[in-house]
Order: sequence, then structure tokens, then C-alpha cells
Amino acid sequence: MEFEKDFFLAKRLNQGDTKAYDFLMNSFYQNLCAYAYTLSKDHGKAEDIVQNVFVKIWIDRKRINPEFSIKNYLYKSVYNEFIDQYRKNKPVIYLEKKYLEAIDLVNENEYENIDELMKLVNVEIEKLPKKCKRIFLLNKKEGLTHIEISEYLGVSIKTVEGHMTRAFKILGDKLGTKMKTILFLLFDFKPKPV
Repeated sequence: MEFEKDFFLAKRLNQGDTKAYDFLMNSFYQNLCAYAYTLSKDHGKAEDIVQNVFVKIWIDRKRINPEFSIKNYLYKSVYNEFIDQYRKNKPVIYLEKKYLEAIDLVNENEYENIDELMKLVNVEIEKLPKKCKRIFLLNKKEGLTHIEISEYLGVSIKTVEGHMTRAFKILGDKLGTKMKTILFLLFDFKPKPV
């Protein structure tokens, strides 16, 4: 493709070439929406974020630096747009700050591989011991509290807590430091109502 080189693509965008802009949209729109969804957990908001980014890119096209990676620029722009919207809509409390820091870590280090990281996390979840996995998923995917799980499964709350602790330890050991961030993004953050 004639626009595959970042430098050339950026130059064409600087000049207002609509074909270059279309190429950019076609090449990155879906992946950016998937990335925005990992941040917002809402498909509609994810699309809004990405559409806002593309509008701003077109408006500010003369300021795109041909020396920088277009891909990195797009992902960073999506991240910044998410943060801007997030801060407008919610007060930032301790847990939310921790969440934003976790997103920033992923954004800086691993964001182009977020899908692979999430697949790896899910593979490791599947390898958990049967009861441990069931309790972990009831809590983290189904949103049941420890009390609800204990009543549902007919086990003590201590048993539930023990399995949750074990699940996080196993996953943390298997996945390492960066993966712990993904675990936090996927499972630990629950926005509090304003």
C-alpha cells in the first residue's frame, strides 16, 4: 500500500489528503475501538472515543509529526481522549487513580499487544483448579459478592476468600508483573456510582 510508511502517511495527512485519512481510518478504526473498549468497558463510549480521536486528527492534521509512529500516536490519542472524558464524568478517588495508573502502565508498555495479553490471562484462568476457577469467575465475571457465592455454593465465606486469594496468587505467579496490571484492569476495577 502506498500509505504504509508512517513518514509518507503523516506528510499526506499534513497536506489534507483525504485518501490518506481514509486509509488511516480503514487500517486502525476497529483495533482502536477494541482498545478503547478495554478502557471504557462500554462499546458505545469506545466508538465515541475513537470517532472523537479521528475528528481531532483531521482538525489537527498539520501538527502530526512525521518523525513519530502513527500507530503509537493513535493509541496515545485514544488513551488521552478516554482520560479526558473520564475526568469530566467522575471524581477521581483512590481506586480510580490506581485504575488510571494501571491503564497508563499498559498504554506505555504493552498496548499494541493488549488482545494477546488478555488471551493469555484467560488461558491461565482456564488452568486454575476447578473449584478455584469457578469461584473466581463467579466473583470477577458474574459480579457475585463473597457472601452470595458462599450461599450459592453452600460453602463458608472463608472458603470463598481462600479460593480467591489462591486464584490471584496462582495468576500473579504465572503471569508476572505486567500481567498483574491486566488482571487489575480486567477484574479488580468496579467504578463507584457518582
